[in-house]
Amino acid sequence: MIFKGCATAIITPLTKDGSAVDFDSFKELIKFQLKGGVDALVFLGTTGAASTLSMSEREEIVRFALTTVDGRVPVIVGAGSNNTKDAIENSIKYQKLGADGLLHVTPYYNKCTQKGLVEHFGSIAEATTLPIILYNVPERTGLNMLPKTVEALSRNKSIVGLKEANSNIEQAAEIIKLCPKLMLYSGNDGMTLPIMSLGGNGVISVAGNIIPDIMSGLCEDFFEGKYEQAQKTQLKLVPLIKALFCETNPIPVQTALNLMGKTSSGFRLPLTDMSEENEKLLKKELKSFGLI
Repeated sequence: MIFKGCATAIITPLTKDGSAVDFDSFKELIKFQLKGGVDALVFLGTTGAASTLSMSEREEIVRFALTTVDGRVPVIVGAGSNNTKDAIENSIKYQKLGADGLLHVTPYYNKCTQKGLVEHFGSIAEATTLPIILYNVPERTGLNMLPKTVEALSRNKSIVGLKEANSNIEQAAEIIKLCPKLMLYSGNDGMTLPIMSLGGNGVISVAGNIIPDIMSGLCEDFFEGKYEQAQKTQLKLVPLIKALFCETNPIPVQTALNLMGKTSSGFRLPLTDMSEENEKLLKKELKSFGLI
């Protein structure tokens, strides 16, 4: 087990013009997360806009993250690629740097078969001794990792978890039934409680960037048997979560952190500023939670 509860998939704050990583803001964001009680931190994921970062920037971020977190929670690093060779090289590199675990997304664009998924992830698992969390996000990749495929992969001792960002609750239930030893995490904030109620182990959260205490508390309440309180929290979060996904992630959550004064981060193309209409909606929900 790498973690149980809430892991925040943290943004990568940039300078106002988007030309460089803002490490001063990054340090404060990590402190904010740790103070909020998160159980782990995920760097270089979708929310970290890793696809817009150079390889040298990614390596620098991992080094910085490990130094700043200093062992207080597990550091999980997004190492995925649609090129198996690159995914293996990334995994070896981050293992050498000292990461606690790896997050590997299903290959995107070239859209392999289910057999290809087994061989892709199997090859990565053979190349590293770090625990691996698989990441299924069909909306982004155009490829859905089926329960039987997850079952086959779960037999590999290095593959310990799955971030399931498929909103199909029946598929999540089938995976939990087929893979009782696999840690299943919700990849959608709005599915956190439903996934845990089926036997899941928590969430890898976008909303945790702005409300780490609330997302951590939701998971903690559930695992302590405070089901009614966990339900109230999940339902209260519905409009805020909706606002955080009204445009492509991580645009809204990064904008939210700017509005909260945590960052003054710009975007790198093809990511752009929010529309005025959606930013107005986001501000309304942030105000309702007392965040701005």
